Amino acid sequence: MGTQHNIRVFQTAEHGCGYWPERLARDLVLDPSDPSLPSLYPSALALGFRRSGGHVYRPHCSACRACVAVRIPVREFQSSRSQRRCLARNADLHVRISPARRTSETFDLYRRYVDTRHAGGGMDAPMPVDFDGFLACAWSPTEFMEIFCGDQLLAVAVTDVLPDALSAVYTFYAPEQAARSLGTYAILAQIERARREDRQHLYLGFWLDQHPKMHYKQGFRPLEFLEGREWRRSA
Repeated sequence: MGTQHNIRVFQTAEHGCGYWPERLARDLVLDPSDPSLPSLYPSALALGFRRSGGHVYRPHCSACRACVAVRIPVREFQSSRSQRRCLARNADLHVRISPARRTSETFDLYRRYVDTRHAGGGMDAPMPVDFDGFLACAWSPTEFMEIFCGDQLLAVAVTDVLPDALSAVYTFYAPEQAARSLGTYAILAQIERARREDRQHLYLGFWLDQHPKMHYKQGFRPLEFLEGREWRRSA
């Protein structure tokens, strides 16, 4: 992350993998108390790290390398036919940029989403402190891209805004609106915002080959994968 900065990196103990229940996982975590963390965060993203709450981490598992950081070079992105259909299906929606803070409306939407999509997985029945601790922190450059149909909030794309990139942290949406493909729409909206603001990349976190919850990321082309310290483009 540059020769002029030094930051401690911690290694967590092994814990259950959130993607493959039969595996154990371990993470590298940048010192969350280091005052230089906010300025190092953009470089950390380019090295395959990701933010969750106040922690910037990347997987560092002893027996598995399944998690691969991916990003979209937004200036070269070309939407697929299904993505264009998604945009057409959601032509009645509009996006509002808001500060990353909990309101009764955003928390109610988040609670309905995780109770439906993650029932029994440890994220369900969230409390307000769970919402606050997971999506943003005091130093993170986070904004909410709130997606509305008229006055009804349908989705929130939690987005970190960096000098040359956006990072898609998390998206939650009205579970009864699954037919709209709001997760895909949120990524397309973030791509459009990055283009409009002349940023180079949209970071999508990690991709895992053969994992059903990650398959959608392959639909965004071109997609860049981090191999070692080099970003390589998908065929």
